Amino acid sequence: MAKFLNTKKAVSAIEDLIKDADQTLILISPYLKLSKDFRELLTYRNSKDKITTVIFGKQELKPDEMKFLESLRFVILKYKDELHAKCYLNDDNMIITSLNLYDFSMANNKEMGVLIEKSNPNDQELFEEAYKEVDYINQTSERFAYRTQNTSSTTLNKFDSKDNHKKSDKPTGYCIRCRADLVLNPEQPLCYNCYKAWEKYNNPDYEEKFCHACGKEGKTTIDKPFCYSCFKKQ
Repeated sequence: MAKFLNTKKAVSAIEDLIKDADQTLILISPYLKLSKDFRELLTYRNSKDKITTVIFGKQELKPDEMKFLESLRFVILKYKDELHAKCYLNDDNMIITSLNLYDFSMANNKEMGVLIEKSNPNDQELFEEAYKEVDYINQTSERFAYRTQNTSSTTLNKFDSKDNHKKSDKPTGYCIRCRADLVLNPEQPLCYNCYKAWEKYNNPDYEEKFCHACGKEGKTTIDKPFCYSCFKKQ
């Protein structure tokens, strides 16, 4: 069954969750502050060329924080208005807690939470039910392009325009099954939810619906995720 976490255990469990993540890492926190420890964890994850999705809703980032996030090629930053949930998950584990990423250093506050392990038969149904809500938050959150300003703080552009994508160093891709936003990575052309559905049959020749690069409708597969036009450009 789900395990109770106090403040110290919650911080330790989140660290392990990030370090141990394979294909999937989603971090949901209304308030976001990039402490030294959190920066190191994101940098470590990014060095493995693995996608991290960070969803926040209330905290304006400082210029140095924005510059740092923009430098991480495999971090997707999203905004969700009125976000209050705090949840962190990878392929195998999920933590639901009162701990914001703003409080990651454990300064002063007393927190608690629960750890849900997908491998535990008693937790599987709970994990899947909670994941559906995480996926809904992820899919309905706005993806941001970065805009650095010469002010004391950095604002985010809510309108994810083509021009903004051209200015970004992060290549934009799409899930070849549901067309959800992804970092362009032909080795991972499916979002987590679609990958788990594909994994049940594990058929590399199964035809999908969209091009991983341009997002246009077309016949693709997990081994051949690009349309012909985008394939020629690679």
